[in-house]
Amino acid sequence: MKPKLSFLLILSLGILFLFSAGCRSFRVEHNLIPSHEDFISEVRYIITKQEKKIFLSLTTEDREDFIQEFWKKRDPDPSTEENEFKEQYYYRIERANKLFKEGGTPGWLQDRGRIWILLGPPDSRDVYPMGYRQHDRPSELWLYGFYPILFIDYSFTGNYRIYPLSAQYLAILLKAQLDRKPGVSKDEQVFDFGLKLDKFPPDRILLKIQIPYKEIWLVENEGVLEAELSVQIEVFSGSKKIWKYDKDHKISLTAEELKESIKKQFEIPVEIKLSPDDYKAAIIVENKTDNKKVSKSIKFSLK
Repeated sequence: MKPKLSFLLILSLGILFLFSAGCRSFRVEHNLIPSHEDFISEVRYIITKQEKKIFLSLTTEDREDFIQEFWKKRDPDPSTEENEFKEQYYYRIERANKLFKEGGTPGWLQDRGRIWILLGPPDSRDVYPMGYRQHDRPSELWLYGFYPILFIDYSFTGNYRIYPLSAQYLAILLKAQLDRKPGVSKDEQVFDFGLKLDKFPPDRILLKIQIPYKEIWLVENEGVLEAELSVQIEVFSGSKKIWKYDKDHKISLTAEELKESIKKQFEIPVEIKLSPDDYKAAIIVENKTDNKKVSKSIKFSLK
């Protein structure tokens, strides 16, 4: 049996590959090769607006890199060759096409298919092909826990539409998935950063923390892409802590600025003054936007 995954939840844990070419990006859509047209169509339920703008603004070669990154960021266990998220997503599309054949539209593009793909099979599914009561339209009632999702075939063509009230329940269900987001293990490496150390004897070093922009989860706020990174540094001489740094660093970029910076790194320089000796520094970087963190340590001598 294939694992049952919460796609919206996994999406919320992923680190998005973001940059954009602005509103003109949608005019590039007609230049897609067939495989890229298929991709942008198939991921319509899980791709964000910003990601779509990004994809459409890229060259054909860069779109291939984007697709690899798109699935990689959604892989719940990158340590294995199998990408459970991707496999389950396409498995649900296949199941939706088999289950919802009527209606003149591929099953995965119908309302029932969309909900099946996003939420998985319901806990129960009651089908009323002649209507629940006499003279009613054909309908289906799906239950996810205590929440009912009602579909009605208004035109008697087999193309069931979600009942408006059910859309409110659907919003609750999707929000509940996000609210169940688990905490992040202290040892879980969800992005990476580099360290560069410049020495200025006799008493100063410059520690540069370098984070690739493409690994930073940014959120859009009134047309600006933002993130807030928390940096904590502790310097030890032997087992004694002798220096500490704790500061937040904000990132705020327009889509055009991020496009120019996507292959670059966001750099945080930290100046440290110390007496000549041997030291060890412990560094923790946390992206407060999605609560992901990673830690590293470095040894150095200032003599």
